[in-house]
Amino acid sequence: MANIRILSREDVIRVTEMQPIIDCVEEVYRQKSDGQTVVWPTTFYEFDPGHADMDIKSGYLPQAKLYGHKTVSWFEANQDRGLPDLTGLIAVYSAETGLPIGILDASYITGIRTGAAGAIGARYLARADSQNLVLVGSGSQALFQIAAMKTLFPGLRKITVVNVRTPDHAARFTAALPQMLADQFGLDLAGVALASSGDLETALSDADIVVTVTPSKTPLVRKDWVRPGTHLSCMGADMAGKQEVESALLAGARIFVDDLEHCISAGEIEIPLKQGVISQGDIVGEIGDLILGKVPGRQREDEITVYDSTGMALLDIAAAKAALALAEEKNLGTVVTL
Repeated sequence: MANIRILSREDVIRVTEMQPIIDCVEEVYRQKSDGQTVVWPTTFYEFDPGHADMDIKSGYLPQAKLYGHKTVSWFEANQDRGLPDLTGLIAVYSAETGLPIGILDASYITGIRTGAAGAIGARYLARADSQNLVLVGSGSQALFQIAAMKTLFPGLRKITVVNVRTPDHAARFTAALPQMLADQFGLDLAGVALASSGDLETALSDADIVVTVTPSKTPLVRKDWVRPGTHLSCMGADMAGKQEVESALLAGARIFVDDLEHCISAGEIEIPLKQGVISQGDIVGEIGDLILGKVPGRQREDEITVYDSTGMALLDIAAAKAALALAEEKNLGTVVTL
């Protein structure tokens, strides 16, 4: 017999906060660098290329004695249907018995851990005096990326949200941003200038930190638009063929990844590698190596740094376990006996 706790999106929101998730994600990166994790191959399928897809990611955390998998679907048209565009489920299992422990809505955990990952990349690679954030994309990830950045960079003075395809969407999102951050994360944007735009070149002209969160297969960020000293956290490329940043920008940049094998096959570095613009030797290391001090980070104030994150099920499993533990303490969710 096995008792499985099932958590809805609302349950997950009630037991999940940004700073603990940032800490959780960073710890998984450390364990991965130390060889204490196992990542299994990702399954990906496009129902409508560039508009609807799904993926299945899985992995094993020996220290926590857990393994699990996550299935996530992204259907862009759901925004016009009044439905969430990002949905999915996470299943967590005991690595001692093989019995399931919990099933959780994946959308919120995916969002918050991805936001945490982007901000951790900036924490270790952006200039210490960074104040201007540019977010490329205004979809479901946008709020989480900004919340995580504001948590780790409380001195931010300007946030610009860019949507080159539908600037009106960026404008609506930006108008609602202060209230959403206050309600969901307890964050105050007093003293922060907010802007939205469809003009990416102009927005990038004074950016210190750039986060890309789009499904684009055509580079949006051009090399000539990015000023020296900028850090980029590239979060949107998570399957073969996606590319948000011009290949030439990576040449000469200091590049880090979350999972080298997966990023080579499906990350922001995939196409530049295939084009021969960069080589595998240009990848300094994984983010966990940087966190543990195995490799040096930014070398110069005028250096462009890039963090390529495709996402790992390990992060979802760790975050899900934390959510399940708190839900048990608070008696949240539904317990089903198999």
